[in-house]
Amino acid sequence: METNAHARASSRATDGARLQAAGTLPSEVDVLVVGLGPVGAMLAHLLARHGVSVMAIDKAPDIYMAPRAIALDNEALRILQQAGIGQGDFETVAIPHVRMHSPWLGEFGRVNTLGSLDGHPKLVTFYQPDLERCLRARLATHSDVHVALGTTLLSLTNLPDGVLASLDVGSGQVRRVRARYLVGADGASSLVRHLIGQEFRGTTYAEDWLIVDARHVPRPIDHVEFLCDHRRPTPHMVAPGARERWEFMLQPGERREEMESDGRIRDLLAPWTDVENITIERKAVYRFHARTVDRFSVGRVFLVGDAAHITPPFVGQGLVAGLRDAANLSWKLAWVLQGRADARILDTYDEERRPHAKAMINLARFMGKLVMPRSAPIALLTHGLMRLTRLVPGLRSQFEELRIKPKNAFKTGLFVKGCSSTKLMRGGVIPQGWVRNAEGHTCLSDEVFGHGYTLVGFGCDARAALEPATAAAFERLGGTFVRIAHRGQPLHREVPGVWEDLNGTFLPDAVPVGWAAVVRPDRTVAHDGPAAEADRLVCESLALLGDQPAPMPAADTAAAVAAVQSA
Repeated sequence: METNAHARASSRATDGARLQAAGTLPSEVDVLVVGLGPVGAMLAHLLARHGVSVMAIDKAPDIYMAPRAIALDNEALRILQQAGIGQGDFETVAIPHVRMHSPWLGEFGRVNTLGSLDGHPKLVTFYQPDLERCLRARLATHSDVHVALGTTLLSLTNLPDGVLASLDVGSGQVRRVRARYLVGADGASSLVRHLIGQEFRGTTYAEDWLIVDARHVPRPIDHVEFLCDHRRPTPHMVAPGARERWEFMLQPGERREEMESDGRIRDLLAPWTDVENITIERKAVYRFHARTVDRFSVGRVFLVGDAAHITPPFVGQGLVAGLRDAANLSWKLAWVLQGRADARILDTYDEERRPHAKAMINLARFMGKLVMPRSAPIALLTHGLMRLTRLVPGLRSQFEELRIKPKNAFKTGLFVKGCSSTKLMRGGVIPQGWVRNAEGHTCLSDEVFGHGYTLVGFGCDARAALEPATAAAFERLGGTFVRIAHRGQPLHREVPGVWEDLNGTFLPDAVPVGWAAVVRPDRTVAHDGPAAEADRLVCESLALLGDQPAPMPAADTAAAVAAVQSA
């Protein structure tokens, strides 16, 4: 058994991120992102794709080369897709199922993760340094992203029109940077969170856990399993690169130094693998937390990822939740900065994201009770009841098909309240499927939606119902028009923006022919209704953004259309 002595080794010039000397950093920027882990890097990348100037800093000089987060679901993969990152850009392993095993009752629970949702595997494992390298390489392609590693935030001042930050750039140098907005993506021990007076509320588990990540594991498993023995619960999972992870709950009296020793790790892993021929990439003892802050923003400062919420690892949603934060916040910040929306829409970031993050934390806490029962009687009762629920088809599907997982849908926020008879949900994410245009190009449907609002007509041209002034206002905000046609329906080559629904994701089951929806940049449905009422749908969706230029009177329509066409 070898121990990797290079867990914090250099990641070769930070793997593509454009580094700048302290003297060349700008003194003013649209958004300052503090923390360049995967969530901070994703946020910076999404902001840059929207045309926002960003400075991203991190106190570490390089990527931390030991794995931490290990799981991504289909929602996280879809967010990466929106950022232009495909599964081929970093290695993943699709997980067919998650097993929960009792030493007395055998398998008492199983989650089916085989297959795909919205064009992506339901669950994959990955190697975090690979994803971070990929994200930093994307940052290097943006001329308006300034990366400063080995740079520490010292203080910040929340001003009426911006944030003034003092940065330690090394060698005793302190720089002051003024940003319109600042985002803390600086992890569970966030200084940004502390400086804005937001402290964590929630639970810290009393149990310590030893996490062991190993490479070069012969014959690794192909799934995720939880050995739910109250004496020593042990989650165990596969990862790319012939890797596996084990998590061992410490028993009373066991100390960190003892558990992290090579001899103790050798004993713990012996039942699973040939410990003489594997490489230990990471070994660490820590405690799980279930915590969140009271608000995800104060003034012009926002919190994302572990800086805002910490989720126990039992449902693999820690990093996923942070990526959801980045997708939700990035376009709102960009639109406010660019004058497309009133600053009041930024309040909906906390309104939308915090309840869902708390719901995921509660699910993880429930799963934790299954994984680590406190005693043999509690284990037998809990696991026995779970096994009995598998005899009831309706209850079994709730767990095995992950229907107990909280939907990424909002009760209140930046959408028009109401519901319809379709399967679309306002405040929820629109489904994704494979589509094809008249030229034969095939892609996932998110690829044909724009970076702004998108008006989608299902089996019809929703744009035809718009008043010219409404269409002009929509286009001024970067609006995109898309028409989804039945599979096999003539695509009318002379009409741009028509895409054939190849696998029936939209038509006919999800929505009827003649329906329309306004979709936000983060693929959340802002409004929907009959396509004949598309003008009302668009006007009400634009009104969500605050003080926007009102549609011009009918008398000025011709001039407006001519101006848009000439532009």
